[in-house]
Amino acid sequence: MKLHRQLLTAAVAAALFAPAAHAEVAIDVIGGSEITFEGLVQADGNWFDNDKVDLNGAGKNGKDSEFELRRAELVLKGKGPGNVEWVVGYDAKADKFLDTNAKYKLGGNSSHFLQVGQYKQPNSLEELSSTKNNDFISKATVTNTYAVARRLGVGYGVGASNWSVTASAFGRELTRDLAHGSGYGVRGTFAPINEKGNILHLGLSYADYDTDADTLRLRARPNADLATVRLVDSSDLKDSDRISTIGAEAMYVQGPFKAQAEYFNAKVKRYDHDNYTSDGFYVSGVWNVTGETWSYKGGTPGLGLPSEPGRGMWQLGARFDHIDLNDGGLRAPAVVGGAPLVDGVLGGKMDIWTVGANWYWRSNFKASMNYVMVDSKKYSSSAGGFVSDKPNILEARLQFFW
Repeated sequence: MKLHRQLLTAAVAAALFAPAAHAEVAIDVIGGSEITFEGLVQADGNWFDNDKVDLNGAGKNGKDSEFELRRAELVLKGKGPGNVEWVVGYDAKADKFLDTNAKYKLGGNSSHFLQVGQYKQPNSLEELSSTKNNDFISKATVTNTYAVARRLGVGYGVGASNWSVTASAFGRELTRDLAHGSGYGVRGTFAPINEKGNILHLGLSYADYDTDADTLRLRARPNADLATVRLVDSSDLKDSDRISTIGAEAMYVQGPFKAQAEYFNAKVKRYDHDNYTSDGFYVSGVWNVTGETWSYKGGTPGLGLPSEPGRGMWQLGARFDHIDLNDGGLRAPAVVGGAPLVDGVLGGKMDIWTVGANWYWRSNFKASMNYVMVDSKKYSSSAGGFVSDKPNILEARLQFFW
């Protein structure tokens, strides 16, 4: 279904003029449920310095740009009656449902709950963290490639202030014609250090699910959400049964500094071929120049408001991504002088450096700038070997949230 543009405009205007717009907008209490309204609007620009491949399909001289409304999220939330919480979220830009579920807190404890509906599955620290406080404009390549995002399911969670275990059985995405494949996932976290401004987080996750129509394709953009080209691509694996992914995560916060890393290893079970395995990781660091720090709850970090709203909060960050979609290599040709024979899947490798800055101003606005440097290498049958592609991308984002 399509959300009318006038509705989105009215929602943003209401948030702009609502008192205390930094928080969710209170609507009413209906049937014992306290209803609030939240929103997130992001507008992005990407400037491509192409190398071999035209990253957005329109460049003629090696350089091009793309501008787009990235997200237009509208969310209704309810607390009550009793220990029930519910949420209905919708992205007007992508024309899809977001979190749309009900949660029952067992004994009134937020760390002990049952959840039914669509929600983010229990895997990946970056995927589970708040989109409005992403450290970089694009999530890490491995997060976008391997993490299982929102699916319809039933979940159970238990934990305390420094540990958590969440399990889920899930199916397809709520919006039709999007992600399919039933499966299950589990994530455990432990924070041996959990004090204000001093946090050490460790986590493990496992997800296993059916492929859609026995076909799977893993591919990745070069950390540019507006790029139409994937520089690494496994192509269609048409005899695939299931994919299982192990994830490991770590985060350390010391005052205004945060270091974070995740590793993923995915195995695809295939009928008529050898199983296909790929992996990747990222390591990032962020410095709050203006001195703010992060909070921690439920196995994910939180970022508060600027300590001086008029000045805002400034962040500087750097991240290194690596993904390897190769599983196999090249064999000598059967005929002397012939083309090499592909043994396995040669989806390519990609290393990416991203440096960036974020400015959170007052309670509702954020501006971001990233510079992305890519080094990819993928097999080309026409070239008879591996071909390198090393583009650079400048990215900008303006964000309004309430």
